[in-house]
Amino acid sequence: MKTEGKSLKSSWPKVVAKKWLNIKGGGEDFYSDYKSFVNKGDSRRRKSSEESRYIVPEELSAETWLMEDNEQLKVKEDSMAVQNNLNLRMFVGTWNVGGKAPHEGLNLKDWLKTPNPTDIYVLGFQEVVPLNAGNVLGAEDNGPATKWLSLIKQALNSNREEGLNTKQKQSLKSSMSFSDLISLEDELGLCSSNEDKSESPHCSSKSEDRPQFCMVACKQMVGVFLCVWAREDLCQHISSLMVSCVGRGIMGYLGNKGSVSISMTLHQTTFCFICTHLASGEKEGDELKRNSDVSEIMRRTRFPQKRLPGKPIPPGGIMDHEKIFWLGDLNYRLASTSSIVTCELLKKNDWQTLLEKDQLKLEQKAGRIFKDWEEGQIYFAPTYKYLTNSDHYVSQTSSPKQKRRTPAWCDRILWKGNGLKQMSYVRGESKFSDHRPVYSMFSVQTKNVPNSNSIDPSPWAATKVKREELFLVTRTQSCIQSKSRFSDTA
Repeated sequence: MKTEGKSLKSSWPKVVAKKWLNIKGGGEDFYSDYKSFVNKGDSRRRKSSEESRYIVPEELSAETWLMEDNEQLKVKEDSMAVQNNLNLRMFVGTWNVGGKAPHEGLNLKDWLKTPNPTDIYVLGFQEVVPLNAGNVLGAEDNGPATKWLSLIKQALNSNREEGLNTKQKQSLKSSMSFSDLISLEDELGLCSSNEDKSESPHCSSKSEDRPQFCMVACKQMVGVFLCVWAREDLCQHISSLMVSCVGRGIMGYLGNKGSVSISMTLHQTTFCFICTHLASGEKEGDELKRNSDVSEIMRRTRFPQKRLPGKPIPPGGIMDHEKIFWLGDLNYRLASTSSIVTCELLKKNDWQTLLEKDQLKLEQKAGRIFKDWEEGQIYFAPTYKYLTNSDHYVSQTSSPKQKRRTPAWCDRILWKGNGLKQMSYVRGESKFSDHRPVYSMFSVQTKNVPNSNSIDPSPWAATKVKREELFLVTRTQSCIQSKSRFSDTA
């Protein structure tokens, strides 16, 4: 794993001074496996400003471009006039891990494993370290984050040929996911012919080897941690990597709350991923603090607009990107709901009635935040707050040591931009923390300039998108109509 930018080592007093005085200095450095996907070339670092860094492949470096004559540049410009759209599959996940470092036996495959191959993984974490004074004011503790990266890499690059056993398939029937789509496909007999089975890895009994994944970039700000992974063959088409951190904690600037954002360009399409941990609390008016966090993150997230020769100026702010994903522990709660009523609705699995009191939906409907942003339909139970290593909410216990918290959908994923279609929106069932992880699958359309070095998207990923969209409509209707959809039984 390679560090981009200056060394992250710094004395504790210096770090404290910078944090308290909000002085930028290496805060936008990030880690990347960049060296592994530059075709064995030397990675290049560009200092774009004191606040941000980004890196470019050797073939796109200024030195190479300046050596080309005008005729070669004209050929490149002519080739850019013709664009093809590529359909990729993207996994976006968020998880508040409660300040606990992962143990070696923690299995992330159940969270990251999808029945169909994925091209890009965007994974956001909150509270990767305890939010105590030492971590908020002192030097960054990246030990837990390193452990998470190791587990993620192991899960993504392990043997992915293993299929789901019967028990797993039955347990997945209670939630809308890609497993349901594939099961429905089998039931409809779409893989009936031997010819189809030989051509489609999804219909064969033994799937092909899955691609290896490289870490495009990762960044930590106290407890907020964001990492992006991509297929190894896609990484060479990623450029203009930049990060931006916004602290919204103590005094409105420290990093116990706030955001980490990653900006990148894939082929000719700009992406922005924002991982956030917003203000907590369920008292009346606390939602306004969260609204303020969102507004400040929008305003203060800035990426340097340094133009490379022959390339467009990269986006400077969040809303300047073509495709944007906002994920994290947004901390929005249920408004004006008594604990008795909430418990009754939880017993009935009546999520839709509870969601009528969801603060995020209410604030968004009123036009105060996330105007014109999208979020998928929620068909899963509230993700917070659970007893650790339990399926019971804290509100269901009478222990005075536990803070009473009304169950809520704190962990969310929103998006904005054309060429995006959400394929699923579900939660995981890991009992590791007091939050349940949430993830979503997207069909993502990107612009590509064909050339001799272009690599087509994963064939098994691209060929499934249209069929999955068809199955999604059918499955969604079935989920809505079935009363047993949210039961605990498989």
